[in-house]
Amino acid sequence: MSVGRAETFDKAVDFATQTIQLSLDDEPRNLNSIKAVDQISIFFIEHVMEGLLRQDERGRIVGGVAERWEIDDRHARFWLRHNAKWSDGKPVTAKDFVFGWRSGVDPANASEYASIMYSVKNAEAINAGKLPVTALGINAIDDYTLEVELEKPTGYFAYLMNFQIFYPVREDFYRAQNGRYFADIKNMIFNGPFKLTEWVHAASFRMEKNETYWNRDQVKLNVINIPYVTNDNLARFNLFKDGKTALEDGMRGIGKEQVTSAVNNRMRIRAYSDGSIWYTEMNHRKERITSNKNLRKAMQAVLDSQEIVNKVIGIPGYIPAYSLFPVWLQGVHKKFRQEYPAQPPVLDVELAKRYMQQAKQELGMETLPPLALLCDDKENAIREAVYFQSLFKRTLGLEIRVDIQTFKQRLEKMQYGEFDMILAGWGPDYNDPMTFADLFASWNENNHGRYNNPEYDAALRQALGTSDPQLRMGAFGKAQQILIDDAAVLPQYERVVSYVQNPKLRGVAFKQTGAVMVLTYARVVE
Repeated sequence: MSVGRAETFDKAVDFATQTIQLSLDDEPRNLNSIKAVDQISIFFIEHVMEGLLRQDERGRIVGGVAERWEIDDRHARFWLRHNAKWSDGKPVTAKDFVFGWRSGVDPANASEYASIMYSVKNAEAINAGKLPVTALGINAIDDYTLEVELEKPTGYFAYLMNFQIFYPVREDFYRAQNGRYFADIKNMIFNGPFKLTEWVHAASFRMEKNETYWNRDQVKLNVINIPYVTNDNLARFNLFKDGKTALEDGMRGIGKEQVTSAVNNRMRIRAYSDGSIWYTEMNHRKERITSNKNLRKAMQAVLDSQEIVNKVIGIPGYIPAYSLFPVWLQGVHKKFRQEYPAQPPVLDVELAKRYMQQAKQELGMETLPPLALLCDDKENAIREAVYFQSLFKRTLGLEIRVDIQTFKQRLEKMQYGEFDMILAGWGPDYNDPMTFADLFASWNENNHGRYNNPEYDAALRQALGTSDPQLRMGAFGKAQQILIDDAAVLPQYERVVSYVQNPKLRGVAFKQTGAVMVLTYARVVE
C-alpha cells in the first residue's frame, strides 16, 4: 500500500515550521531493523527507532532507552527510562529488547547481521540452529531492567547497542503484522525521534517529529520531507542548486562532475570521512573460476589503487586502499595501520601474466570465459567498472562482462552470489577493527563471496576470545596479511564524502559508524 505523496515545498528549508526538504538516490531495501543491511534503510531506522544507547552529535555514547548501564567482561545491565514510549503511547519495556534480540539471531529470520550479535551468550549456537532462541543470554529482570550475559569479553559492546539489530521489537505488534512488519506505513510503530508518516514507494517519504519520544524537546526539526527519489546525480544536484533541497549528497557524496559544478558556482563544498572502505569482492564458490587463487593474484598484480583514486574517481580527499582495514582505525598505542602496515601489492604485468598462466593450467582452460562484474547504476560505480573492463583486457587478455543493476537489485544478486566479482563497500558498524574483519569470516552472511580460510577464522576467534588489546590487534594484523596473501578482495579506496548544504541548515551530524547522516540534532536558522 502506498500513502499519499509527500508535499513538495517551494523552498529547501523553512524556519517557521522547522521543515527541510531532501532527495535520495534510492529507496530503502528493508526497514525492518532485524533484517536491514543497506545504508538508506539504516538512515531511516536511525531516525524512527532507538536502542538502549545512542551516539550524540559528537559521536559519544550516551543513553537512549536506557538511562544508565554497567558493562564488564561477562555481563551488561541496563536500566530503562520509564518515559520511553512507543508511538502508540505504550511503554518501551525490557521484554521488547528480549524479543527483538531473539528475533535477530533466530535462523528463521535469516538476518545478514546475526553474527554481529555473537558476543551475546549462545547467539552463535542459536543462529546455527543448535539451541532454541530462549537460550539467548538476555533476560528481563522486570519491565525496566535488562540483564545480558556475554559469550566473551567485548570491549566495544556499548557501541553495538546503537546498532539497529539490537533495537527493540514489540512482540504483540510484530505478530499482528503477519509477516509485513515495517513493510509499509500501516505496519510500523516507532520509538525514535521521528516517525515515518508518508511513503510512496520509489517516489517520496515524509518523517515528522515523534511526540511520544522521551527526548522530543531536544529535537528541533518538525518535518523531514523527501519528495524526490532519483539515481541521477545531476538531477539531484540541480534540485539543490535550484533551492529545492537542503543538502546534497550527505550519504554517498556528490560525484566528480558535481564537485566541478559546485566550484564553478562558488558553492561551499563540505567533506567528511565516512570511515568506509571500497573494494572488489571475489566469488570464492567452487563453481566460480574466481575461486582460483592464481587468477585473483594476477588481477591483484595489475590493480593500481592510486590510479583509481586519481584518474577514475577524481574527487579530492579519497585515499588509495591497500587493506580491508582503513587508516583511521585505532590500534594499541597508535593507529592500527601504523602498528601493522599493509604493504601495497607489487604492480608487475609480467608477474601477473605468469599467475594467469598458472590459473589456466589449474582450471584446465586455454581461454578463460568472461567474468561477470556486478555493480550498481551509480556514476562512480559505472566509471570504475569500465576502468576494470579496460584494465584486465589490456594487461591480462581477460574479458569482463559488466552487470549494471539498480541498487536494490545489486544487493539481491550480491546476496545470492550471482557474480564473479562485485564492486562493494563497507561502512563501519562500530568503532573496532572487528567491524571490518568479521566481513570475511566463514560464518558471516555478509560474506557474499563465501570466502573461507580456516587460518583467517582462527585469527578472528583469537581476537574475539580476549580483551587484551595487544593480542587482539596482533590477531587483526595476521588476518590483514592473510587477506592480502589470498587476494581475497582487491581494495580500491577509502571514501571521503563531499557534499553541499544550505547555510540555514545547522546541526547535521556525520558519523563514521552506523547511519552516516543524522538529522536528529539539526535545525533551521533564520
